[in-house]
Amino acid sequence: MRITIAGIGYVGLVTGVCLAELGHEITCVDLQESKIAMLNAGRSPIFEPGLESLLAKNMSCGRLQFTTNPEMAYKQAEIIFITVGTPASDDGTADLRHVTAVADTIAMYIKNDVIICIKSTVPVGTNEKVKQTIDRQKNADSNTTVISNPEFLREGSAIFDFFHGDRIVIGSDNPEAAAVIENLYAPLHIPVIKTNIRSAEMIKYASNAFLATKISFINEIAVICEKLNANIDEVVMGIGSDKRIGDQFLRAGIGYGGSCFPKDTNALAQLAGNMQHPFELLEAVIKVNNRQQSLPIKKAKEVITSLAGKKVSVLGLAFKPGTDDIRESASLKIMKELQQEKAIVTAYDPVAVPNMKKELGNDFSYTDDIREALWNSELAIIATEWEQIKQFPISLYAEYMKEPIIIDGRNCYSIDEVKKHSIHYVSIGRPSHSPKTQKENL
Repeated sequence: MRITIAGIGYVGLVTGVCLAELGHEITCVDLQESKIAMLNAGRSPIFEPGLESLLAKNMSCGRLQFTTNPEMAYKQAEIIFITVGTPASDDGTADLRHVTAVADTIAMYIKNDVIICIKSTVPVGTNEKVKQTIDRQKNADSNTTVISNPEFLREGSAIFDFFHGDRIVIGSDNPEAAAVIENLYAPLHIPVIKTNIRSAEMIKYASNAFLATKISFINEIAVICEKLNANIDEVVMGIGSDKRIGDQFLRAGIGYGGSCFPKDTNALAQLAGNMQHPFELLEAVIKVNNRQQSLPIKKAKEVITSLAGKKVSVLGLAFKPGTDDIRESASLKIMKELQQEKAIVTAYDPVAVPNMKKELGNDFSYTDDIREALWNSELAIIATEWEQIKQFPISLYAEYMKEPIIIDGRNCYSIDEVKKHSIHYVSIGRPSHSPKTQKENL
């Protein structure tokens, strides 16, 4: 089928490349000329494992093209996916300016019957408004159907998720159009859930809110574990074995980040408030997460009275491993707080350094070498659980650091392994270890 992807951000690019891999004729349109030029050169503007090779393959096969020309993109499309961003407004609601702008442009250029699928995360009722906008403004005598088709792609494993997802949600009031989209995904053999449009819009928000709730819940349990000298890892093993609960998203740490959870939890809380229903549970989830991201600095100051003039290593800048996305990452907050404390910071990340430099400038030192980041450091804060960090021998911290003090915000190392070494180690929801306690235990 002839498919157009409107908005070549994270979701749009992955969706376009993967649909091309299924054999469809894909045109991706975006207003940012530098991004389109980069893509036409066969290079991805985002880091996602496996994406660039699929990009090159499908461009060479002639199934995938990129343009800034909306007329070329829309006039012969049979299906249009809207995948533009919906960032948070100042009041926490979703900013729909990009969605509205795309709808206006689609109305101007479509020439034939078309199915419009909204993958962007939008408040309940947005799909209906988009259809009204297009029907009111379109120039051609064509039929348009708007379908809610939310995405569930995890950064770092988005290609796998596209081809092996848990479910595909299709929200529509037009059974024939819904069948077309179902058939589009049929080669994936993924269960399809058909709903009305508003239910599909709510499914996306509710999914992210529930996962965020699990994260904040286990972080609250971790706080209590520390006060009672229990071990959060053992607690998670015990409760996660219950099939009704499961162990996913029950990893204690310094909170969630990225482009989805913070934005979507705030938007859903605001949406509920607009309906005169304060979402008290979700408001607490957000409050816990905001506190959790400051925990490494709080714990560091309990060990080192003053961070002023101290050389501090921040290990991990991306909000999660497998991506270069730093949006709402815990490390952003940590770096800013360290700057306020007048610490001397060297930050490590295997792929996200360029994005952090764009965000925070050159007030910090950056490296893609863990050893360089740790050299002569007096404090190390682990902010992202990259495999490169988890596989880095705990023994080398004492070798490279001036003072081997580690605040592990992601519980990357086992307590049993830590106990074998003369380091000061503080994690989340688990007993701390120091050379002093080591001597007492001998």
